Amino acid sequence: MREVINFTGNNFYTNEEAVLPIRTAAKMIGISIPTLRMYEREGLIIPHKSPGNQRLYSANDIRRIERFRRDIKKRKISINGVLTILSMLPCQLIINCSEKDRENCEAFHEIKNPCWTYKHSNNICGNIDCRECEIYKNNYDCESTMDTIIARYK
Repeated sequence: MREVINFTGNNFYTNEEAVLPIRTAAKMIGISIPTLRMYEREGLIIPHKSPGNQRLYSANDIRRIERFRRDIKKRKISINGVLTILSMLPCQLIINCSEKDRENCEAFHEIKNPCWTYKHSNNICGNIDCRECEIYKNNYDCESTMDTIIARYK
């Protein structure tokens, strides 16, 4: 069942629907617009882009950013530390890449950034929207990511 939230008074949206412009998202989180853009550049968040190329955020995006901010502030993990933890996700095991897919995958060979920060071509991920990929959607903070890593190597 999808949780439904009320963002705008009379309109109801699911947690996945990207309807919040960057200014509103930044205000809800309590950060500046440049900080939110920096999180995007660093690869912590992939905002939806409207046909006019406007960044739009969902309730799930807001939660994702809040959890990363918790890791950064309370756990004293730097953005680079968070990215390093995210880069350890064994995405090739989670989505069952073939050997050929692995040969053509920068994320598999470089392991310095999360898989969703790479341009994918000539492999299975070339046909997947990273925002919709289970690897991106299910790994929204350091704790959930470490749980995923440990579960895959048990």
